[in-house]
Amino acid sequence: MLNSINSLLGRHPEKMAAHVEIYTWQTCPYCIRAKMLLKWKGVKFTEYKIDGDETARSQMAERAQGKRSVPQIFVNQRHIGGCDDLYQLDGQGQLDSLLMEA
Repeated sequence: MLNSINSLLGRHPEKMAAHVEIYTWQTCPYCIRAKMLLKWKGVKFTEYKIDGDETARSQMAERAQGKRSVPQIFVNQRHIGGCDDLYQLDGQGQLDSLLMEA
């Protein structure tokens, strides 16, 4: 039944093979919004909760070309950016194909 609903909504979680990582703060509304989109698309992701952990934030910034804001999102080791960047990719119709890459 869930597969039928997903098909009707244009979601194909079985095709989402990308390795997705997201750095978050627990109460950050942008982090919550980004995770909601990923979950909506059926994407399994690794979440790094870095609340108050300056070492983890520095490691994130090193991977994210110096960006220290959260969320920072990576797909297959490629830095995507933050929440707005994720939604922009989705709005341009580019996110699904990116998430289907293994």
